[in-house]
Amino acid sequence: MGKVSAVWILRVLGPGLVTGASDDDPSGIATYAQAGARLGFSITWTLLFTYPLMAAIQEISARIGRTTGRGLAANMRAHYSNWVLQGIIALLLTANIINIGSDLGAMGDAVWLLIGGPKTAYIVLFALICAVMQVFVQYSRYVAVLKWMTLSLFAYFGTALFVHVPWVEFARGLFIPALSANLDFWTTVVAIFGTTISPYLFFWQASLEVEEIADVPERKPLINSPKQGPDAISRIKSDTYVGMALSNLVGLAIMVTTAATLHTAGINDIQTSSQAAQALKPVAGEFAFAIFSLGIIGTGLLAVPALAGSAAYALGETWRWRVGLARKPMQAKGFYGTILVATLVGCVICFSPLDPIKALFWSAVINGVVAVPVMVMMMIMTSNKKIMGKFIVTGPLRLIGWIATFVMGAAASAMAITSFL
Repeated sequence: MGKVSAVWILRVLGPGLVTGASDDDPSGIATYAQAGARLGFSITWTLLFTYPLMAAIQEISARIGRTTGRGLAANMRAHYSNWVLQGIIALLLTANIINIGSDLGAMGDAVWLLIGGPKTAYIVLFALICAVMQVFVQYSRYVAVLKWMTLSLFAYFGTALFVHVPWVEFARGLFIPALSANLDFWTTVVAIFGTTISPYLFFWQASLEVEEIADVPERKPLINSPKQGPDAISRIKSDTYVGMALSNLVGLAIMVTTAATLHTAGINDIQTSSQAAQALKPVAGEFAFAIFSLGIIGTGLLAVPALAGSAAYALGETWRWRVGLARKPMQAKGFYGTILVATLVGCVICFSPLDPIKALFWSAVINGVVAVPVMVMMMIMTSNKKIMGKFIVTGPLRLIGWIATFVMGAAASAMAITSFL
């Protein structure tokens, strides 16, 4: 059974699993920890609400890549105004690089909290590891490493097991939405939505589906090989729904941990994932602190490549470069150069006078601004037979995709309003 499960993970679960795991980056962990510490169990319903929306929009992203054999930016370039696309990509790059800096800083902080030593060296080391893996490790091996690294997310389930959870209160918060007129409440809700449904994930999963076509000889774009459609779409569904479920369950575990400990103890001001880990130490014990800190490192190693990679795919497809992790570095200089530069600039941000918390806030605002037009374009593309052939998106998936787009539009508007209050 163990061997069968391992084979299934490696063959069936791929882009969706890696994308879902990448969503729980140290910045996302900080958002979930902050939500649990500030609002307790009353905010946990948001992750139940966002799951179908997140799964639907990621499935749609994957289907665009698998059907057309091109990433999101390449499809947008072919069917929409180039000026609109250039603006979207510029904002995406800005948000991704800020997130890379935040994640590298959180990873360095986590190691420092665990063993002490030179924090600066840890940040540089993690930046090098993430960049070198993407540039020099063969694609099939690299993706296999990413899949197994998703196991690091289980650290947060382990943390939740070491705290006392009032299950009745948790169930009430999860299944009965508690709303408030408080500005802080809605700011937190918007932050959670922006963390779970983020534009870099759209580009990343679509492009990984394209990579899978190149990596598996018998796979062809569905537009050219419709017979592969049923099996491909079934695999995408399983892959995406499992990946996004894992992502949201991890977020839920983090909220439960911090709600049961920090919120109960009156510790409400949590700004970063490393602050959450440090605050857990006297409240939940040394072991919970260590597991939480190790989770930050593992999730960062997953997320930084996704952030840099999605930026490289988006920029390369927009400017008609050769792109793809399956290519050798000299065959895709611009693509790999973007990965290196994005990671390097993110690393430099860690040592700049820029306030990381404010920078991350504005990154979230930018993500909210970018997500809505990208989602609208995706939804229109998936109903166009010239683009999708017989694989246009219809029925419940199309409805949920538009609901997700509307919800993100409302969240982005709310984020913009709160940023000026």
